[in-house]
Amino acid sequence: MRFALATVVTVLPLLIAATPNTASKNTLKIPIAKHSSLVDQHGVVDIIALKSHVTSAVAKINYGFSKFEKNTGAPHPNAKPEAVGNSGSIPLTDDHGQLWFGSISVGTPAVTYTVDFDTGSSDLFLPGPNCSSTCSGHTIYNPLTSTTSKDLGGTFTLTYGDGSTVEGELYSDTVSIAGLSATGQTLGAASQYSTGFAKSQFPADGLLGMAFQSLSDYRASPVFQTLVSEGRTSEPVFAFKLATSGSELHIGGTDSKAYTGEFSYADVVLPAYWQVIMDSIQGNGHASLFSVNCIIDTGTTLVIGDTFSVDLLYSEVGGTDASDTVGEGFYTFPCNNVPKVSFTFSGKSFPISPSTFNLGPVAVGSPDCVGGIVASSIISDAPPFWIVGDVFLSNVYTIFDFGNIRVGFADLA
Repeated sequence: MRFALATVVTVLPLLIAATPNTASKNTLKIPIAKHSSLVDQHGVVDIIALKSHVTSAVAKINYGFSKFEKNTGAPHPNAKPEAVGNSGSIPLTDDHGQLWFGSISVGTPAVTYTVDFDTGSSDLFLPGPNCSSTCSGHTIYNPLTSTTSKDLGGTFTLTYGDGSTVEGELYSDTVSIAGLSATGQTLGAASQYSTGFAKSQFPADGLLGMAFQSLSDYRASPVFQTLVSEGRTSEPVFAFKLATSGSELHIGGTDSKAYTGEFSYADVVLPAYWQVIMDSIQGNGHASLFSVNCIIDTGTTLVIGDTFSVDLLYSEVGGTDASDTVGEGFYTFPCNNVPKVSFTFSGKSFPISPSTFNLGPVAVGSPDCVGGIVASSIISDAPPFWIVGDVFLSNVYTIFDFGNIRVGFADLA
């Protein structure tokens, strides 16, 4: 479902227009919804969807590695040597996973769109006026109807894991999140969407990346960084609450009612992804993995790690290799005995709740359930790193601190 921004969108822009110098003092929150199809109507895991999601998540990260080298001239330290320089792939083709989306507005006069807020990428794109039939049902961005749009004279092409593409033209325009406006923001107007962007698969109109500029396909400042550089936010931070109810993205600060206690911060290793070092991972109270290099990604549902580390973790908690029943990299456990797993950042341990760790039974009536931490052989071939998605992030309040280049975690209120 979509969240309508009644008060936030209609009232705050009027206040900002009346007192323009106060725009830099605002911290604004956006309600966000989730779309998920990793389980069927009976709560049983969709094995095909799970496999697709893992492949897509890893492909997105590898795609970002190639963009990092293109933009900086140096390979990312976690990229596989044989993958350096390749065009890579981005995982929005047939992404059956979970995405978090809310509303933004673009252009003058402003038009409202829903976008997937993704900390694992850096660019904004929407369906353009010449988009194919796969854009049916989405709200179209038409730069000709916006007085603040500018044709940048460039094109973009993104290659997907199934060989299809999304392509279009580059424009700049005013992009607003809950009334905070980034002017001259680069965005893509797609002339082609793959079938994975069809309304039934991808309810949002487009995607808004929130990682660093070094991953940008457009070689342009991401939306949030533009807001910061133009002095629109009171603090150079944004924060997510990803939960079963009351989920929100907070721009320019944090929502003190959404968390308790202090934040535990971890410095970003390299400003590309929001990539940090996790102190340790505990299984059933025993720490078995230490100094885990991980990418914090709201655009990934699962937690994905290298084969050796994931296997070691499940050996601690009593998981069973489910390569033959679910697929390579997946593990199962008795549904009535969900493993207790915690992640530690800056000395504080954050448990993963049984409801998020347990993806659901393998089949109707099965005593075996699938774990939300999975392994990828592709990650294992590279310098080891983990992708930490919503299986963990749904249990914490997460702040992305662009000013200090760090990520912080706190307990949910």
